Amino acid sequence: MKEATEGSRDAHDKPVVLIVDDEPDLLELVSLTLSRMSLQTRTAPDINTARRLLKTERFDLCLTDMRLPDGDGLDLVAWIQENKASVPVAVITAHGNVESAVRALKLGAFDFVSKPLDLGVLRKLVGSAIKLRGATDERTDMTAQGPRLLGRSAVMEQLREMIARVARSQAPVHIYGESGTGKELVARLIHDSGARREGPFIAVNCGAIPTELMESELFGHKRGSFTGAVSDKKGLVQSAEGGTLFLDEVADLPLHMQVKLLRVVQEKTVRPVGESREETVDVRILSATHKNLAELVAQGLFREDLFYRINVIELRVPALRERSGDIPEIATAILQRLGQRM
Repeated sequence: MKEATEGSRDAHDKPVVLIVDDEPDLLELVSLTLSRMSLQTRTAPDINTARRLLKTERFDLCLTDMRLPDGDGLDLVAWIQENKASVPVAVITAHGNVESAVRALKLGAFDFVSKPLDLGVLRKLVGSAIKLRGATDERTDMTAQGPRLLGRSAVMEQLREMIARVARSQAPVHIYGESGTGKELVARLIHDSGARREGPFIAVNCGAIPTELMESELFGHKRGSFTGAVSDKKGLVQSAEGGTLFLDEVADLPLHMQVKLLRVVQEKTVRPVGESREETVDVRILSATHKNLAELVAQGLFREDLFYRINVIELRVPALRERSGDIPEIATAILQRLGQRM
């Protein structure tokens, strides 16, 4: 494979993935899988070698194991965020080690895949990361087209910066703010600015679905699974395949549904009502509420494990009273919209 120095690659060159691992069998498996996706690969057995390569060559993705001879994969994730933030980094974790995956996501990792490797999951992860990297130089300001956040106050600029940052990840994001602050708009901007922007954006108001219909609505059902189930139905989770599922008012989920949602977040699988087998799903979970989830956890009304899984990254949307300087711009925008309708 030819080597390419930073910035020297031609536009027609294949994307290059750096694989960091000291297990020859895993390196061979991942390299072969990616080569069949028309991707080039470079390998590094440890963190020091990976850093040296990242400093001198251009990569579209770094895929690193968590356990390396000279340190923790989290150290490499942190180093990349500090020195090569434009390169998405994904981690390979031991089976069941969700805590390590969550820590990596909090540090800025794009996503994670667990051992033993599911090659289908790996291919989807890599494909999404390559899309994100390829669009980095082409992406325009997220507010240039379509719905946008109004206001230039410091808190709104900070919110825009956070949206741009989390859009580069696949980590679950929880959006907290009072009613009417624009939480769904923030979720939409995260989706539109990320690697999944070409996929569906499915918004679900968890408080608007009757409890007895919630499982069927979210996860789908098989024909004959209950009275009235005259045909198979795809759930809202499956409808978001390849895109983003936005769970508004997630605090309103009943406890038995919280258990099922936890499995979607942790295992990336779903089981429709009346189905004996689980289906793999590829969705990013964004959630929002105007309630204090931490207080609900303390009261036993919201599962603690689910809270930590969906709250990997938290975004707070400020109320208007916290940014009164933005009122003139907002008022002008409202008047313009009213004028267009007349």
